Amino acid sequence: MKHIFLFALFITSITLYSFDVHFEFDKNTKIDTTVVEKDTKITPISHATFVMEIKDVVIYLDPTGGAEAFKGQKEPNLILITDIHGDHLNIETLEAVTKSATTIIAPQAVADKLTDALKKQTQVISNGAHTTYKHIKIEAIPMYNLRPEALKFHAKGRGNGYLLNNNGERIYISGDTEDIPEMRHLKNIDIAFVCMNLPYTMPVKSAADAVLEFKPKEVIPYHYRGTDGLSDVDLFKSIVNTGDSKIKVTLLDWYSKN
Repeated sequence: MKHIFLFALFITSITLYSFDVHFEFDKNTKIDTTVVEKDTKITPISHATFVMEIKDVVIYLDPTGGAEAFKGQKEPNLILITDIHGDHLNIETLEAVTKSATTIIAPQAVADKLTDALKKQTQVISNGAHTTYKHIKIEAIPMYNLRPEALKFHAKGRGNGYLLNNNGERIYISGDTEDIPEMRHLKNIDIAFVCMNLPYTMPVKSAADAVLEFKPKEVIPYHYRGTDGLSDVDLFKSIVNTGDSKIKVTLLDWYSKN
Protein backbone atom coordinates (compact mmCIF):
# COMPACT_ATOMS: atom_id res chain seq x y z
CA MET A 1 0.00 0.00 0.00
CA LYS A 2 2.87 2.34 0.84
CA HIS A 3 4.38 1.78 -2.62
CA ILE A 4 1.02 2.48 -4.29
CA PHE A 5 0.66 5.71 -2.32
CA LEU A 6 4.13 6.92 -3.24
CA PHE A 7 3.56 6.08 -6.91
CA ALA A 8 0.26 8.03 -6.91
CA LEU A 9 1.97 10.98 -5.23
CA PHE A 10 4.73 10.86 -7.87
CA ILE A 11 2.21 10.86 -10.73
CA THR A 12 0.27 13.74 -9.15
CA SER A 13 3.45 15.80 -8.78
CA ILE A 14 4.37 15.27 -12.42
CA THR A 15 0.86 16.28 -13.51
CA LEU A 16 0.89 19.44 -11.41
CA TYR A 17 4.38 20.38 -12.61
CA SER A 18 3.38 19.88 -16.21
CA PHE A 19 0.31 22.05 -15.70
CA ASP A 20 2.39 24.84 -14.16
CA VAL A 21 4.83 24.87 -17.06
CA HIS A 22 2.00 24.92 -19.60
CA PHE A 23 0.20 27.68 -17.75
CA GLU A 24 3.27 29.94 -17.71
CA PHE A 25 3.82 29.42 -21.44
CA ASP A 26 0.23 30.39 -22.22
CA LYS A 27 0.49 33.47 -20.04
CA ASN A 28 3.65 34.68 -21.76
CA THR A 29 2.24 34.24 -25.25
CA LYS A 30 -1.27 35.58 -24.68
CA ILE A 31 -2.70 37.20 -27.80
CA ASP A 32 -5.31 39.95 -27.62
CA THR A 33 -7.71 40.69 -30.44
CA THR A 34 -8.28 44.41 -29.92
CA VAL A 35 -6.72 47.13 -27.83
CA VAL A 36 -8.18 50.48 -26.84
CA GLU A 37 -5.91 53.36 -25.85
CA LYS A 38 -7.43 56.74 -25.03
CA ASP A 39 -9.51 57.62 -28.11
CA THR A 40 -8.07 54.81 -30.24
CA LYS A 41 -9.41 51.32 -30.99
CA ILE A 42 -7.30 48.87 -32.99
CA THR A 43 -8.57 45.72 -34.70
CA PRO A 44 -6.03 43.49 -36.47
CA ILE A 45 -7.15 41.92 -39.74
CA SER A 46 -4.05 40.14 -41.04
CA HIS A 47 -0.28 40.68 -41.22
CA ALA A 48 0.01 44.38 -42.18
CA THR A 49 -3.73 45.05 -42.42
CA PHE A 50 -5.75 46.53 -39.57
CA VAL A 51 -8.59 48.87 -38.72
CA MET A 52 -8.04 51.80 -36.42
CA GLU A 53 -10.77 54.02 -35.01
CA ILE A 54 -9.62 57.38 -33.67
CA LYS A 55 -12.63 59.09 -32.19
CA ASP A 56 -15.02 59.49 -35.15
CA VAL A 57 -12.49 58.58 -37.87
CA VAL A 58 -12.27 55.01 -39.17
CA ILE A 59 -8.93 54.23 -40.82
CA TYR A 60 -8.01 51.15 -42.84
CA LEU A 61 -4.28 50.41 -42.99
CA ASP A 62 -3.05 48.56 -46.09
CA PRO A 63 -6.41 46.85 -46.76
CA THR A 64 -6.01 43.38 -48.27
CA GLY A 65 -8.01 40.16 -48.12
CA GLY A 66 -11.09 41.24 -50.05
CA ALA A 67 -14.36 42.63 -48.75
CA GLU A 68 -14.87 39.51 -46.61
CA ALA A 69 -11.89 40.41 -44.43
CA PHE A 70 -13.70 43.59 -43.34
CA LYS A 71 -17.10 42.07 -42.72
CA GLY A 72 -18.61 43.69 -39.63
CA GLN A 73 -16.21 46.63 -39.68
CA LYS A 74 -17.30 50.25 -40.03
CA GLU A 75 -16.80 51.86 -43.44
CA PRO A 76 -13.49 53.71 -43.79
CA ASN A 77 -13.23 57.47 -43.77
CA LEU A 78 -9.53 57.20 -44.50
CA ILE A 79 -7.27 54.54 -46.06
CA LEU A 80 -3.49 54.64 -45.61
CA ILE A 81 -1.31 52.58 -47.93
CA THR A 82 2.39 52.14 -47.26
CA ASP A 83 3.86 50.33 -50.28
CA ILE A 84 3.32 48.57 -53.62
CA HIS A 85 3.80 44.95 -52.52
CA GLY A 86 0.81 42.63 -52.49
CA ASP A 87 0.59 42.39 -48.71
CA HIS A 88 0.00 46.17 -48.64
CA LEU A 89 -1.67 47.03 -51.92
CA ASN A 90 -4.53 44.98 -53.34
CA ILE A 91 -6.62 46.75 -55.97
CA GLU A 92 -9.58 44.36 -55.69
CA THR A 93 -9.81 44.94 -51.95
CA LEU A 94 -9.43 48.69 -52.35
CA GLU A 95 -12.25 48.81 -54.85
CA ALA A 96 -14.44 46.76 -52.52
CA VAL A 97 -13.91 48.81 -49.35
CA THR A 98 -13.46 52.35 -50.70
CA LYS A 99 -16.66 54.39 -50.48
CA SER A 100 -17.54 57.62 -52.26
CA ALA A 101 -16.50 59.73 -49.24
CA THR A 102 -13.30 57.77 -48.48
CA THR A 103 -9.93 59.51 -48.78
CA ILE A 104 -6.89 57.42 -49.70
CA ILE A 105 -3.41 58.56 -48.69
CA ALA A 106 -0.46 56.88 -50.37
CA PRO A 107 3.03 57.42 -51.83
CA GLN A 108 3.41 58.13 -55.54
CA ALA A 109 4.55 54.59 -56.32
CA VAL A 110 1.23 53.29 -55.01
CA ALA A 111 -0.85 55.96 -56.75
CA ASP A 112 0.77 55.00 -60.06
CA LYS A 113 -0.76 51.52 -59.76
CA LEU A 114 -4.30 52.59 -58.91
CA THR A 115 -7.28 52.68 -61.26
CA ASP A 116 -8.42 56.07 -62.52
CA ALA A 117 -11.41 55.97 -60.18
CA LEU A 118 -9.25 55.29 -57.12
CA LYS A 119 -6.71 57.94 -58.15
CA LYS A 120 -9.46 60.58 -57.95
CA GLN A 121 -9.86 59.80 -54.25
CA THR A 122 -6.13 59.62 -53.51
CA GLN A 123 -3.88 62.22 -51.96
CA VAL A 124 -0.19 61.56 -52.62
CA ILE A 125 2.35 62.41 -49.93
CA SER A 126 6.07 61.67 -49.95
CA ASN A 127 8.56 61.04 -47.15
CA GLY A 128 8.66 64.05 -44.83
CA ALA A 129 5.40 65.55 -46.11
CA HIS A 130 2.41 66.35 -43.89
CA THR A 131 -1.33 66.46 -44.34
CA THR A 132 -4.39 66.65 -42.10
CA TYR A 133 -7.65 64.74 -42.06
CA LYS A 134 -10.15 66.29 -39.63
CA HIS A 135 -8.41 66.25 -36.22
CA ILE A 136 -5.60 63.89 -37.27
CA LYS A 137 -2.26 65.18 -38.52
CA ILE A 138 -0.48 62.69 -40.78
CA GLU A 139 3.24 62.67 -41.56
CA ALA A 140 4.91 60.32 -44.04
CA ILE A 141 7.96 58.66 -42.45
CA PRO A 142 10.65 56.96 -44.56
CA MET A 143 10.71 53.16 -44.67
CA TYR A 144 13.57 51.24 -46.27
CA ASN A 145 16.13 48.47 -45.86
CA LEU A 146 19.64 48.77 -44.45
CA ARG A 147 21.18 45.30 -44.77
CA PRO A 148 23.03 44.91 -48.10
CA GLU A 149 21.23 41.65 -48.90
CA ALA A 150 17.84 43.33 -48.38
CA LEU A 151 18.30 46.61 -50.26
CA LYS A 152 16.39 45.20 -53.24
CA PHE A 153 13.16 44.92 -51.23
CA HIS A 154 12.45 48.50 -50.17
CA ALA A 155 14.26 51.47 -51.67
CA LYS A 156 14.34 54.66 -49.65
CA GLY A 157 11.68 57.11 -50.80
CA ARG A 158 9.33 54.63 -52.45
CA GLY A 159 7.08 53.73 -49.52
CA ASN A 160 5.70 55.52 -46.48
CA GLY A 161 5.55 54.73 -42.83
CA TYR A 162 3.08 57.03 -41.08
CA LEU A 163 3.01 59.13 -37.93
CA LEU A 164 -0.49 60.09 -36.83
CA ASN A 165 -1.11 62.83 -34.28
CA ASN A 166 -4.55 63.01 -32.73
CA ASN A 167 -4.53 66.01 -30.39
CA GLY A 168 -1.20 64.94 -28.92
CA GLU A 169 -1.66 61.16 -29.09
CA ARG A 170 1.10 60.02 -31.46
CA ILE A 171 0.80 56.72 -33.34
CA TYR A 172 3.64 55.38 -35.48
CA ILE A 173 3.13 52.77 -38.22
CA SER A 174 6.49 51.53 -39.46
CA GLY A 175 5.57 50.02 -42.80
CA ASP A 176 8.23 47.71 -44.29
CA THR A 177 11.47 48.96 -42.84
CA GLU A 178 14.53 48.18 -40.80
CA ASP A 179 15.78 49.98 -37.70
CA ILE A 180 16.49 53.16 -39.64
CA PRO A 181 17.63 56.45 -38.04
CA GLU A 182 14.24 58.01 -38.78
CA MET A 183 12.65 55.38 -36.53
CA ARG A 184 15.27 55.54 -33.81
CA HIS A 185 14.97 59.33 -33.58
CA LEU A 186 11.21 59.36 -33.00
CA LYS A 187 10.04 61.08 -29.82
CA ASN A 188 6.95 60.93 -27.60
CA ILE A 189 5.27 57.99 -29.34
CA ASP A 190 2.19 56.59 -27.61
CA ILE A 191 1.63 53.53 -29.83
CA ALA A 192 4.11 52.06 -32.31
CA PHE A 193 3.40 49.35 -34.85
CA VAL A 194 6.76 47.75 -35.66
CA CYS A 195 7.44 45.16 -38.36
CA MET A 196 9.91 42.26 -38.07
CA ASN A 197 10.10 39.58 -40.74
CA LEU A 198 12.96 38.12 -42.71
CA PRO A 199 14.24 38.51 -45.27
CA TYR A 200 12.04 41.50 -46.12
CA THR A 201 12.29 43.84 -43.12
CA MET A 202 14.37 43.38 -39.96
CA PRO A 203 15.29 40.72 -37.40
CA VAL A 204 13.53 40.61 -34.03
CA LYS A 205 16.63 41.80 -32.15
CA SER A 206 17.04 44.84 -34.41
CA ALA A 207 13.38 45.75 -33.94
CA ALA A 208 13.69 45.43 -30.17
CA ASP A 209 16.88 47.48 -30.10
CA ALA A 210 15.23 50.29 -32.05
CA VAL A 211 12.18 50.26 -29.77
CA LEU A 212 14.43 50.50 -26.72
CA GLU A 213 15.98 53.60 -28.27
CA PHE A 214 12.85 55.55 -29.22
CA LYS A 215 10.86 54.25 -26.23
CA PRO A 216 7.18 54.31 -27.22
CA LYS A 217 4.70 53.93 -24.38
CA GLU A 218 3.27 50.89 -26.15
CA VAL A 219 4.59 48.77 -29.02
CA ILE A 220 2.61 46.35 -31.15
CA PRO A 221 4.55 43.85 -33.28
CA TYR A 222 2.92 43.38 -36.68
CA HIS A 223 3.95 42.23 -40.15
CA TYR A 224 6.00 39.38 -38.66
CA ARG A 225 5.42 36.51 -41.09
CA GLY A 226 8.46 35.82 -43.28
CA THR A 227 9.61 33.08 -45.61
CA ASP A 228 10.44 30.78 -42.68
CA GLY A 229 7.23 31.34 -40.74
CA LEU A 230 6.41 33.71 -37.91
CA SER A 231 9.04 35.77 -36.13
CA ASP A 232 9.50 35.15 -32.41
CA VAL A 233 7.40 37.94 -30.94
CA ASP A 234 7.76 36.42 -27.47
CA LEU A 235 11.52 36.96 -27.75
CA PHE A 236 10.85 40.52 -28.91
CA LYS A 237 8.64 41.11 -25.89
CA SER A 238 11.21 39.61 -23.54
CA ILE A 239 14.06 41.77 -24.90
CA VAL A 240 12.00 44.95 -24.71
CA ASN A 241 10.62 44.28 -21.23
CA THR A 242 14.06 43.33 -19.91
CA GLY A 243 15.55 46.50 -21.37
CA ASP A 244 12.75 48.82 -20.25
CA SER A 245 9.86 47.51 -18.17
CA LYS A 246 7.91 50.73 -18.72
CA ILE A 247 7.30 49.93 -22.40
CA LYS A 248 4.08 47.98 -22.84
CA VAL A 249 4.32 45.22 -25.45
CA THR A 250 0.93 44.21 -26.82
CA LEU A 251 0.62 41.03 -28.89
CA LEU A 252 -2.38 41.03 -31.19
CA ASP A 253 -3.86 38.17 -33.20
CA TRP A 254 -2.68 38.74 -36.76
CA TYR A 255 -2.53 35.21 -38.16
CA SER A 256 -5.07 32.83 -36.63
CA LYS A 257 -7.55 33.34 -39.49
CA ASN A 258 -5.12 32.77 -42.34
